[in-house]
This record gives sequence, structure tokens and C-alpha cells, in this order.
Amino acid sequence: MEIGYKLFAEDVAPKELIRRAVEAERAGFDFVEISDHFHPWLPEHRHSAFAWSILAAIAAQTQTLRLATGVTCPSVRYHPAIIAQAAATTQIISDGRFTLGIGAGERLSERIVGAGWPEVGDRHRRLREALEIIRMLWRGETCSYRGEFLRLEDARVYDLPETLPEIVVAAGGPQAAELAAELGDGLFATDPDPELIAAWERAGGSGPRYNEVPLAFAPDERAGAEAAHRRFRFGPLGWKVLAELPDPAAFDQATQTVRVEDMQEAFACGPDVERHVEVFEQFRGAGFDHLALNDAGDDPDGFFAFFADELGPRLRADAS
Repeated sequence: MEIGYKLFAEDVAPKELIRRAVEAERAGFDFVEISDHFHPWLPEHRHSAFAWSILAAIAAQTQTLRLATGVTCPSVRYHPAIIAQAAATTQIISDGRFTLGIGAGERLSERIVGAGWPEVGDRHRRLREALEIIRMLWRGETCSYRGEFLRLEDARVYDLPETLPEIVVAAGGPQAAELAAELGDGLFATDPDPELIAAWERAGGSGPRYNEVPLAFAPDERAGAEAAHRRFRFGPLGWKVLAELPDPAAFDQATQTVRVEDMQEAFACGPDVERHVEVFEQFRGAGFDHLALNDAGDDPDGFFAFFADELGPRLRADAS
């Protein structure tokens, strides 16, 4: 069991993301996972820094902390050759501490390059081609590729690490789970769904199983729920909606009926260790073994102290 900290880049300034990663290492977290978006989800979110610059800075300022993207779409806004190069470089400068989390993306950030937004089946086929290109380039040879959606012409990644990064593939259903099993080294999900793991394993999947645990550390339960509502009220929409809405204004409109009470049910809100453990156990019990704590609260340093002194020791004791 590894416990990580989610760097929510859409709501946190670039230098603060780096500072929080350093503090996460000091607090005893095993890894950090950073979102990779061009646009934030909601109008209240005032940030969306370039994830790969943040990762490089974190790698330079930490020693043991593992790094991951959670997740990158390597097939629309980025060409997979660029992600193959970026991931290889990040693995080198972090001394082997990087994991490449990838997924099929959301319209919110991918449509910006004017390439349109494919329907879901085409998105999965594009992702398959992207994975094939990345794997091909990581052989260290000059490669060309001609797929249905993606092309590569006489490309080579010259700087490759001794140990290649693991590729963890995001999946929300059986089709993506099969792709993750075939071409990935692990699984990434956002719901505590044991059936997803079962589908992935039936398709031959093995390796780390990543997920994100929704928490909101705060002086009391209501304050935590209000903070979660401000930052994450888009979450209850579900991935079929999250993947399709075009901009923060649309997400704002779509979330008008989401209540603070809805967030209170989904998140571990407040300072009660037992409630945080209860929500965490939903994910661990479902079979996920790399869990990033996604704190929606207003006091990150208080959360780090809470994790170091109370929550972290409790979670690790329960896992032993």
C-alpha cells in the first residue's frame, strides 16, 4: 500500500504546488500525483499550470517522493511523441521516481488545439495508438508509425532512463480496462469499484492500482463540506459528463443543483480521523493499493500535520 497526495493544479498556483509537494514528502507521503489540464474545471479555479514544469521542479527539490501524472491525455492536445520524451526526461531527472498516468482526456482541455473532440470509441482507439507510439519510441530506435488517427515520422527519443516509467492507464469501464490490461503497467480509476479491477484482471491486467480518496480536512464537518463544494462540486456529475462539457462556465451551470450536503456524503469532511479512515477504506477495500488523498480543505499545512501525526500512522497500521 502506498499513500499519495493529489496536487490539484486547477486551484493552486505553480510555486505553491511545488511547496506542497516538498511538504508532502516531509509529512511522510509516498508519492504525489498531479492533474494535467489546460483549463480548470470551475470559474472559481484560478490556475492550471503546465504539469511537466511542476514535475521537474518537484523532482529537483525532493529525494524519495515518487511522482505521477493523474492523468495526461497523450493523443489530442499532446502528440504521444512529446509525452514519450517528457516522461523519459522526467524519469531521468527524478532518478527513477516517475509514473506516467494516462487517459483518454476531457473536452475541457483537449479541444483547444482545434482538432475537434472525438466520440468515445474513437478516443479509445486514439489512446491505443498513442500507447503503441510511446512504447515504440521507448525502444530507443528511429521509428515511424501510421495509424488511423496518429502519425509518427522518423522520430527517436535519445535520452532514455535505465528503467522506463510505468504506464498506468485510466479506465472507467470494461473497454478501457481491457486497454489498460493490454498496454499498461497498472490501472487508474476515480471510483472505488471492485468490478473495474475484476474486469482489468480478467483481461490480464496486473500491477499498481491507483485511485483518489476525497477528503476535506477542516475545523468541523460543515466547513470541510463547504470547501469541497467550492472546489469539487463537478465531481458528482460523473465521467460521462465530465468528459464532454467544453469550459468552466458550462461546468458552473451544470453544478448548480449540487448541494453542500452532497459533498458531505462523498468526502471525509472535518477533523475526525475515523471518518477519514472510513472513506479511505472504501477504496482500499475495493482493491486499490496506490491511493492519493485529495484534500479539498482550506488548510494544506494543517492537513500535512494531521496526516503526519494522526491519519498517516493510522492508515499504515490498518494496512499492516
